[in-house]
Formats: sequence, structure tokens, C-alpha cells
Amino acid sequence: MNRRTLLALLALAPILPSHAAEVQLVRMWTLLSGGDGARMRALVDEFNASQQAVRVESTTLKWGEPFYTKLITGSVVGAGPDLATIHLSRLPNLAGGGVLRPIAAAELAAVGLAGGDFLPRQWTKSQYQGRTYAVPLDQHPLVLYYNKNLVGKAGLLDERGQLKPIEGMAALTDALRRVKAATGKPGLTMESAQSSYAIWRLWLSLLAQQGLPIVANGRFAYGAAGEATLARIAGWFQAGYATPGMDYPASTSQFMGGNAGFMLNGVWEVPELVRGSKAGTLGFEYGIVPLPKLYGDASAWADSHGFALPANGDKPMSAAKAHAVLSFVAYVSRHSMGWAEGGHIPAYRPVAESAAALALEPNAQYAAAAHNVVYDPDGWYMGAAGPLEAIASKFLPAPLAGQLTPADALRRFETEAARLLKKRAPLY
Repeated sequence: MNRRTLLALLALAPILPSHAAEVQLVRMWTLLSGGDGARMRALVDEFNASQQAVRVESTTLKWGEPFYTKLITGSVVGAGPDLATIHLSRLPNLAGGGVLRPIAAAELAAVGLAGGDFLPRQWTKSQYQGRTYAVPLDQHPLVLYYNKNLVGKAGLLDERGQLKPIEGMAALTDALRRVKAATGKPGLTMESAQSSYAIWRLWLSLLAQQGLPIVANGRFAYGAAGEATLARIAGWFQAGYATPGMDYPASTSQFMGGNAGFMLNGVWEVPELVRGSKAGTLGFEYGIVPLPKLYGDASAWADSHGFALPANGDKPMSAAKAHAVLSFVAYVSRHSMGWAEGGHIPAYRPVAESAAALALEPNAQYAAAAHNVVYDPDGWYMGAAGPLEAIASKFLPAPLAGQLTPADALRRFETEAARLLKKRAPLY
């Protein structure tokens, strides 16, 4: 190589790294799998293709406590990602424990976002002690699915082929009985095995409909109504209207196979029903309604996904990196119509309130649920796959199969969970 060639290459050398340095790499950890995971991967690919300044690389980790344990550990030691998808129900634990860094209003404004752009309930859940720690993506409430073929044989459809209004526990119990009597198939299916979170979600919903909190002033506050409500749920299973001990795949398969009149589940099963219906493999017509008003109102458990920025210990994020991260979050917010097609109710108001979203089926059938959602109570031990839910999942399903009385199940739940209520919130 002669001197002139060497000098020419050296002159070019600064140009190449400088061009590469302009591309901000954003590492994201997500717990989204299945259909949700596929939709998020599509959004990542679309964002990466839409511009040249930022590249997002997404890693999917195991849902639940394994994800949160890794996120907490990674952030504490400064080895966490730049961005994480979390459940907003876990925010008191993550923000209060120092795992996340707050997001300033000016940082959001720089990518064209503001608190008023999001549905108020979800924006409130993104706050901790007056500061923003997440950008909400959606809400996914508990809803009631129904098989029109089976429910119709029980005389529960109106002249338009829609479910007649159900109000009160006695009315729902009678609807389950009528399906069983008319078709010989279970009136209801839902996840009911030990370690299931479904019973907790339904129980919390029904207590909220009675205006009763789970925890107040550091104590369990539902009183005798907690036992009575759990007994009413257990009664459906003991009467043979539903099958106890079913894990999640078995319960959803029972409904998808046309072998149950109703299914209590989250909206995340909508895509599977839409696919089966379009492909002609479902075998029945279906409908979806918000969780009925079974007590004083129509409160229904929900959670929300959101985007959060890990604090990463003594390795604070640069302003340029934060802008890159939030530019992706803004892109997803503005393109969350595809997320709605996954059954979720978008949190970004311009999408959630758009004509396209309001007309989207079957989402429009349960859209009213958005006005009645209730979350796990605030507390470091609460939230998706949190320690209190884990304890509840051990004991609350037992009365359904007659393994424990409702009183015994709640006594064991409270005894084991009491230590959480007394423990100081961890600072990681």
C-alpha cells in the first residue's frame, strides 16, 4: 500500500464510524408471547423499516415472575435493557423499588406525546408518587365470551341473535344451568386449576362490584363478603355447570371446541376466535360482552401493558438514547390499531377513539368494559404474577373442586399473605 492510498483510507476512516454512530441501538426486553409477541415483533420491524436513525432489537423472556426477576436484577446491576414492556399493575413495585427511571414531560413532548394523549385511567396507572414511570399501551379486561349455538338452545339470545342482558349472580347462575340442561355441555369454562390467576381476577372483580377493597389500611378488608363471593363461584363448579381443575389450555380448548356455553377470560383470546371464524374451523358463532353487573355495578378486573425505562444502576441513559427509545414508543402508540386487532383496547386516545377502532369487531361488542376496569390494588406485593397473586393462586381454586371450603381457603390465603402486608416495600 503506497503512502497516497494510506492517507486516502485514513481520511475516509472517520466518516464510517461517524455514520454508524448516528444509528441508536435500542435493546428491548418483552414478556409478550403468542399473538401479542407476533404483533410486537411486527411493530418493531415496521419501525425499523420506517427510518434509519434508530434500530430496536427485541428479546422475549418468559412471562411472569421470571421476567420481572431478570428485569429487576438486570437494572440493579446496570445490565438491563434500554426499554421494557411491563404490566402497569407492577408499577408500585418496580418504580418504588428503584428499578425504573422516571420519564420527564419534556422527554415525551420531544417525541410528540403528552399525558392527555392517553386514556385517563391508564395514564393514572403509569404514575408513581407524582412522576411518570411508564407509557401505557393498552388495557385488557376480563370479559364474557358466549357460544351462540349453545346459548341459543337455552333461550338466552334475543331476536337479533345477541345475548339477552344478564344482571345479578342469580341470573348468571340460571343461564349456566339452562345451557347445561338444554345441551348437556358445561354452561361455563374458565381456568380453574391450582396456580391459576383466573379465580383471583374474577373474585377481585366481584368484590369491586360490591364496593369492597381487597386491602385497606394494611389489612384484608373484604370481610364476610369475600367468603360468600368465593362460595358463589365455587357453586357453579360443584353444581356441574363448570369443570374444576382445568388449566389454561384445556379451558380455552373446551370453549374453542364448542363444548361450553360461556367462557370467562381476558380479551387476549379474541385473535384466536377471529382466526377460527375466518378460516371456517371454529364451528360456531360467538359473541363477547363485558363482565355483567352481578352485584352493584359492572366492575371488571383488567391490567395494562406499558413501556418503561429501566434505571440501570449507575449507568444512566443519555439524552440521545432516551429520545431514541421514546421515538419507538411514540411510533407504537400511533400505530396501535394493529394492537387493537389483538383484542386489546388501545390506551392512546387518537387510536382508541378513532372511527376505525370504534367500529372494529368483535372489539366493539365489549368496548364498554373500558369504563369499568379495576386493577389489583396498589402495593409492592400486588400485580401480575406478583407474590400476593401467587399465594392467592394456591388457595382460591381449591373450593371449586371441594378440596377446601371457601372459609378455609381464605384463612390459608390470609395467613400466608399477611407477612407481605407487614413487610416494608423493598428497595432493590
